[in-house]
Amino acid sequence: MTSNRAVSVESLEKNFGSTRALDGLNLEIETGTVAGFLGPNGSGKTTTIRILLGLLRADGGRATLLGGDPWKDAVELHRRIAYVAGDVTLWPSLTGGQAIGILGSLRGDHDPKRVDAYLERFDLDPTKKARSYSKGNRQKVGLVAAFASRAELLFLDEPTNGLDPLMEGVFTECVAEAKAEGRSVLLSSHIFAEVEKLCDTVTIIRDGRTVESGTLAELRHLQRSTITVTLEGNPRALGSIDGVHDLVADGGHATFTVDSAALPKVLAALSPLGPRELVSTPPSLEELFLRHYGVHPASVDAESDAPAAASAAKAARR
Repeated sequence: MTSNRAVSVESLEKNFGSTRALDGLNLEIETGTVAGFLGPNGSGKTTTIRILLGLLRADGGRATLLGGDPWKDAVELHRRIAYVAGDVTLWPSLTGGQAIGILGSLRGDHDPKRVDAYLERFDLDPTKKARSYSKGNRQKVGLVAAFASRAELLFLDEPTNGLDPLMEGVFTECVAEAKAEGRSVLLSSHIFAEVEKLCDTVTIIRDGRTVESGTLAELRHLQRSTITVTLEGNPRALGSIDGVHDLVADGGHATFTVDSAALPKVLAALSPLGPRELVSTPPSLEELFLRHYGVHPASVDAESDAPAAASAAKAARR
């Protein structure tokens, strides 16, 4: 593993009996970056994270975490990482503050002043017993413990589950600050806008395999943009251009998708047609994700008749 990678996973495999949970998965996180990790329920995200945390042992492939082996060097590595699950479980008879203190002490970096600052930001009362906390407040305990730590690598698995929009904004600020401090973050989330806003790179997995990985700009380059245009001429002529898809023309108004490589040719063809208005919209992260699962975003909104497609779309939005 090169020194600038916080996480390096190559051809990772994991079986549970006859079920193949991971089938040659690849994942890389550069130090000081935020990496998005996307896939619907059952795709292998949680299994991957558990292997990286040293909670499961891989059956094949290689995983390196902060220069160490997550299974053999688990004790040492756990002092350098922090983890927030999508449903934080706490000791019911302890207060939130006590739980945060224990987690910080186990890592050896408990800083009361730093903890107090994050408690204020997340508007969390640390004197209440964990049994009295709502789901959102339990998540806050996990987030305060993670961000207040000096952990070099943060694993955040659906971390904003149960938070209100105001606290989601605080979370966004904290992730950006962690990155500015040189810390690395693996963010697994079904909230596409959250990943799109925060992540430097995105890895999409399906059935335990990596199907796409790169920066959002790189992933968009491989997909189609949506063009909406108003013309003086007849837009139906655009349908004969290679790279133009899904053309819908109504008078001088047209909407279509276009392959990135065909954009120069399409723009040249539009010029003699007298364009008056033109809007080009790159694919959103949600569209990039859904296309890998055979789901067109429009069919999700219309509740497609294809059961498998609708199921994948709904799982991705949970």
